[in-house]
Amino acid sequence: MAKRSAAKAVQAQLRRKALAYPEAFEDFPWGEAVYKVRGKIFLFLGVDADGLGVSVKLPDTNGIALMLPGVEPTGHGLGRSGWVSAAFAPDDEPSMRMLEAWVDESYRAVAPRKLVKRLDAPSDAGPSPGRRPPRRRARK
Repeated sequence: MAKRSAAKAVQAQLRRKALAYPEAFEDFPWGEAVYKVRGKIFLFLGVDADGLGVSVKLPDTNGIALMLPGVEPTGHGLGRSGWVSAAFAPDDEPSMRMLEAWVDESYRAVAPRKLVKRLDAPSDAGPSPGRRPPRRRARK
């Protein structure tokens, strides 16, 4: 039971990561959780008695990912487009850094360019050029 809760903890962390992206949302089209942006899936994520399952689109690093144990091209023809599926047994401790990088690459591969640009924009950029900053109301 402790091992399954570890997989659940990884699932929860990846869920938070996925939902933090612009316009990302969770859906359950086949009973399993998927994460989408503008209607396009960028992450399949599930936990069951066999452990954690993750599928992501990795157009840049799929060759490296496929060298890892438990990682294979995603079925239904998705593997031809760079999708990989990874299965982690309940006692496995996958690298969160790696999984979060996979989610990031997958989101960037699927999301419209406009949304990806938002990720790369400096967070403290201030108001955009040509626009006035909002006026502050005077206190009474």
